[in-house]
Amino acid sequence: MTKHTLNPKVDAYVERLKNWVDEVRELRAVCLDRGLVEDLKWGVPCYTLDGRNVALIHSFKEYCALLFFKGALMKDAKGILIKQTDNVQAARQVRFKNVGEIRKLKAVLKAYLAEAVKVEASGLKVEFKKTEEFSVPEEFQAKLDEMLDLKTAFEALTPGRRRAYLLHFSSAKQSKTRTARVIKAIPDILSGKGLDD
Repeated sequence: MTKHTLNPKVDAYVERLKNWVDEVRELRAVCLDRGLVEDLKWGVPCYTLDGRNVALIHSFKEYCALLFFKGALMKDAKGILIKQTDNVQAARQVRFKNVGEIRKLKAVLKAYLAEAVKVEASGLKVEFKKTEEFSVPEEFQAKLDEMLDLKTAFEALTPGRRRAYLLHFSSAKQSKTRTARVIKAIPDILSGKGLDD
């Protein structure tokens, strides 16, 4: 594969970084070495194949990561892929705390990127849970039972929007927090908006 040129949007992103600068540069070089096209999506460096997302680099307080969009379909021969949260269905990430860890795994990362490219090129799809398979928190179910217009509006939302609300409501540990989230979301649901609209 041939190396692709640096994207000026990603150059600007790297210039603004306060943490993980060396790590992002190292991961960027690994991704570009695999012949992927670089872009800035969701505010972070994203690497694509024929316009389809393959991997992205993102950083958090405690670590930076290389995320594979269809990591759930990869073999993970070295056992390094991590599911970011319980609700993530397709993506998997490799986390790093310093540039030395990236350099030690460079050959492995290149092999994983090659596998991710093959997965994407093959057209394989991740089998996502259907919206009906997600549990409805009792606090939200009570409101759906109480307000027929809310139930109708919720059922009219796209499956992705319904899933986002269900995950948002159920991720709260306490009932009072779940209730507060439901109450806050009712006007948006009634107006046909998703959680992030």
